[in-house]
Amino acid sequence: MQLKSHLTLPDVGLTGFETPLGEEESAIQASVHRFAREVLRPLGTELDKMSASDVVAPGSPYYSVFAEYAKLGLSPELLKELPPATAIRVESMIGEELGWGDTGLGVSLGAAGFPLQMAVATGNQELVELCTGKIGCWMITQPDKGSDVQVFDMAREWVPGQNGNKGNVWGQLRGDDIVINGQCSAWVSNGAVAQVALCYIGADYGNGFFEADGRPHGMAVIVPLDLPGVSRGKPLDKIGQRPLPQGEIYFDNVRVPRRYAVALQDEYYGNMASAWSYAGTHMSQVFTGLARSAFEMALAYCHERKQGGRLLIDHQLTRYRLGDMLRQVELARATARRSLAYARLSANTHPYVTGSAKVTVTEAAMRVADEALQLFGGAGTSREYPIEKVFRDARAALIEDGENRVLTMRLGVLAQQLHAEGWAQN
Repeated sequence: MQLKSHLTLPDVGLTGFETPLGEEESAIQASVHRFAREVLRPLGTELDKMSASDVVAPGSPYYSVFAEYAKLGLSPELLKELPPATAIRVESMIGEELGWGDTGLGVSLGAAGFPLQMAVATGNQELVELCTGKIGCWMITQPDKGSDVQVFDMAREWVPGQNGNKGNVWGQLRGDDIVINGQCSAWVSNGAVAQVALCYIGADYGNGFFEADGRPHGMAVIVPLDLPGVSRGKPLDKIGQRPLPQGEIYFDNVRVPRRYAVALQDEYYGNMASAWSYAGTHMSQVFTGLARSAFEMALAYCHERKQGGRLLIDHQLTRYRLGDMLRQVELARATARRSLAYARLSANTHPYVTGSAKVTVTEAAMRVADEALQLFGGAGTSREYPIEKVFRDARAALIEDGENRVLTMRLGVLAQQLHAEGWAQN
């Protein structure tokens, strides 16, 4: 127990009631916060007012975000040099600051580097060079295969006697080539601008699309998007996260070398689960940042606005509401960071675990954004104040990267599976 000789206010920083940061941690946090404040917020506000087509058009200010972010020097190698616990806290703070600045751009930056992250993880230097310096995307959702992509347990989750859902994009292994056909959904982050894609698709290895139990075969492939047969749909016009360019990608007999595959046949589901566990943590960090930004906007406004002859902050109910919002931000941060630690440090991770954290964080963020807008009153619904944009950005997160009720149901399936293996029976 540490004893104080007199009453003081608590230690508090950008990430709330944080344990002391090291010098390097503080420097990284400060540089990313400055980037979020000076680059992401103004750029996100500008892009939010543009049409979806103008955001992705040549010469759009959207593309400047990648060069500006690169100046920070936040490469994966940097995190590898830090002790594991420190690396997790730094990664968490980086994601939170990106979300605090602009969630759409924060998600876009995360998705942009995902093919490169996979290439590095496989140790395939050719793929590393292929992805370096490119805007990437993670192509897993399809028009008729959204939540179905999460089905791993055919016996518990699928209609008995029926094959699973092979989706709308599939690859066929033909000698040394993979031939890809079909289309992904319009919800692929960076789909409208990506130069390279990490694709998770149905597969035919010469014996059809399904395993004996009906589960679809799959393959994971890194695909350059300048190949013949690749085309795009229109960028998606959305209510929120408008700086994040999402859109369809079409494949018409697109040929890629077999060596571009990162998981074939029996390796597919393990690789997909690992990738999803990794990618899903970024959502939790980013939307912790959104929750914090909404809270801070409301806190500042309550120190400016008067009602009943007093500042809003001087009303007891306002203090309760702000206190509850701050509690939700701390809840989101703790959940996001614990999920990140589990995904990075555990030998056997699982996407349903990561997904459950995403549910907790995004619902906390939505609650904070909603309450913040309510505190602004009618002013919060006008474009004059940025809280209305934060509210719109938060709403999409309840569906993005897995619809929250479906993800929660998956966690229940996982509990059922673990119990069958003896968990929680002592």
